[in-house]
Amino acid sequence: MRNLPAMLHETVSSYHNRDALLWKEDGIWHRMTYSVFWQRIQSLAYGLQKLGIQAQSKVAILSNNRPDWTIADYAILTLGAISVPIYPTLTEAQIGYILDNGDVEIVFAETPELAEKVRSAATDKLRYIILFQPGPLANNTSVLAYRDVLETGYQLLEAQGQLDTWQEVEEQDIATICYTSGTTGNPKGVMLTHGNLITNIVETGKYIPITTGDTKLSHLPLSHIFERTCGQFTATLSGATIAYAEDISTVAANIVEVKPTLLMSVPRFYEKVYAGVMKTVQDSSGFKRWLFRTAIRSGVKHSQKPTLGTRLFRPLFDKLVYSKVRAKMGGNLRLLVSGGAALSPYIAEFFHAIGLSVSEGYGLTETSPVISTNPLDAIRIGTVGRPIPGLEIKTEEDGEILVKGPSIMTGYYKDPQATAEAFDEAGWFRTGDIGALQDGYLRIVERKKNILVLTTGKNVAPFPIESALSRSPYISQAILFGDRRKYVTALIVPDFPALSEWADRQSLPPGRHKMLQQQAVTELYSREIERTLQDFAPFEIPKKFSLLARDLTLEDGELTPSMKVRTHVLQNNYRAEIDSMYEESENSEEIEKKADNLASM
Repeated sequence: MRNLPAMLHETVSSYHNRDALLWKEDGIWHRMTYSVFWQRIQSLAYGLQKLGIQAQSKVAILSNNRPDWTIADYAILTLGAISVPIYPTLTEAQIGYILDNGDVEIVFAETPELAEKVRSAATDKLRYIILFQPGPLANNTSVLAYRDVLETGYQLLEAQGQLDTWQEVEEQDIATICYTSGTTGNPKGVMLTHGNLITNIVETGKYIPITTGDTKLSHLPLSHIFERTCGQFTATLSGATIAYAEDISTVAANIVEVKPTLLMSVPRFYEKVYAGVMKTVQDSSGFKRWLFRTAIRSGVKHSQKPTLGTRLFRPLFDKLVYSKVRAKMGGNLRLLVSGGAALSPYIAEFFHAIGLSVSEGYGLTETSPVISTNPLDAIRIGTVGRPIPGLEIKTEEDGEILVKGPSIMTGYYKDPQATAEAFDEAGWFRTGDIGALQDGYLRIVERKKNILVLTTGKNVAPFPIESALSRSPYISQAILFGDRRKYVTALIVPDFPALSEWADRQSLPPGRHKMLQQQAVTELYSREIERTLQDFAPFEIPKKFSLLARDLTLEDGELTPSMKVRTHVLQNNYRAEIDSMYEESENSEEIEKKADNLASM
């Protein structure tokens, strides 16, 4: 018997008095032991069973991270039912699509506002909404208070004893349907079994072991499979402690309060930490700037190949520089894990220099998610590590990565055509990513569909260029265009706080729109493009660029819930800006063609 509740039961039996969950409420951090955690799961499972939930029923969770999210997830799985996570940032229409396509019967909603979204989007299949936070909608007969459902279940637990439905759950049973946020079209429901997830957890753990002494800060959305598998399931099945960040805006403060040993995040988070450190250094005295840069250079050399010199100076640099940066991140971190997108090597080198190992990995929702990761004792910066044990991997002639193994999804829910298209004739799953294996380590080049094919015949992978541009302190995001065009162009989202400070020093007029109209600002960004892209081929460097006066947003559909850019939406939203960067060139080409035609007459 191998299912997620069964494995949790083993953890509870071994570590019943250890802290399972930490959360902050009314300014105070609260604790829940593994024994209480299991009791809450059992109570909620009883409550759901009384509402008619049984094996293979679909129950959705629409909430930000909180202990109730994890309790609800395990309670659903305990009944052999299927958990359907939904991002709370989705629109009413998107929520409605998932509820309908996923045949959802009950939804856990965090707030009355989210419950109202569900009610407006609900189909006839939906029977109840269970509200985590008390609110006026709880008076509606179809909206139930979480505490009431939990209390009803607790009374049944007291009267009837432990619920044992989890013992009947098989490894091949569907545990969850995760709807991919997708950069195009409607999301697809990825079906993952208990066996898929357990295999991924166990095999990934051979490269990155998690222990009962670990505390992990949960701040990425639990609706995303990365946080759910590598954070929630891995921690609770290892006897570790999960601490829930209050909010995305309080992560920095919560890290200092909780002092986690383990942090899993996306590259954007680590980039912001790095940028914050560099900003502090930039505002320091000349001597402190020199000391910091010298210490980091020495740290990078030491992490790559220690020498007598780096060994001698490391204790001093650690006391004066490295330890102070680590203290800003709680002071107890032993490992950083990065996933969800590619991490720039210079960011990884910085953290390694100050004594924090960064294990970068790669995966997809369809692969549960981990495909590869860097082993803790053999990290190779610039790669996404080795394929996890038991997973086969190969690349096609065009470089596309194909994988096969026990952690690959069973398919897309109610979409046999998309399922068939996702696999080749031999059963290999097509990742859609271009990559290469070297000495057993995998490097990711780009999403296959993101490759820009210029009319000159050159192929351009946008990510490395966009990543390099983001190294500029004045660039928040850069998005490249140029498919079926003569040259590459870029939309650039400035880092407005940094740009505003620079503009003040230049005595330029304030205000985003006025700033961006200044020739001096245009020249600044031209210099930054030249500086950050000096190692790229001329055809890869944007010939023209356009500065955007606002950040990209979820609300405008420009970002997915996992914060990936929807390029096709940007092409529509900024069509005029993009076209204007090509008008002169294309008009010139048209004139040249007409001249050639006249000459041949």
